[in-house]
Amino acid sequence: MRAVVQRVKDAQVTVDGKGVGNIRSGLVVLLGVAQEDTEKDADYLAAKTAGLRIFPDDQSKMNRSVTDVGGEVMVISQFTLCGDVRRGKRPSFATAAPPDLANTLYERFVSRLREAGIQHVATGVFQAMMDVTLTNSGPVTILLDSRKAF
Repeated sequence: MRAVVQRVKDAQVTVDGKGVGNIRSGLVVLLGVAQEDTEKDADYLAAKTAGLRIFPDDQSKMNRSVTDVGGEVMVISQFTLCGDVRRGKRPSFATAAPPDLANTLYERFVSRLREAGIQHVATGVFQAMMDVTLTNSGPVTILLDSRKAF
């Protein structure tokens, strides 16, 4: 399972021009689920995300987590994070999880964030064509991989 985590001032997601989710200060998480991923991957990545110390403390050092600052989180399912472009220029999505598994693990990830104490967790619409708008703060962008590939 892979995630792109961005610290944001605000974010919105729309489907067919209609708002389906928004957050104020917090994190936007683009989440990709691979075929070999399990509940363990979702649990690990959710705990890592909730605990990431990428918000400033009183000395302006990145030392506080989204839970520490009472931030919000938006999670967007993004199978393209499993794209492989090592050969050629067109991505292969052969390692992406099938929709039923991907949705189950996506929902588990969201549930674990809520259990970690994040009061507001917004989501997009699974398998929908979405427009995500955000204001990256910093900018701060972190890549996470449950297999610790990076």
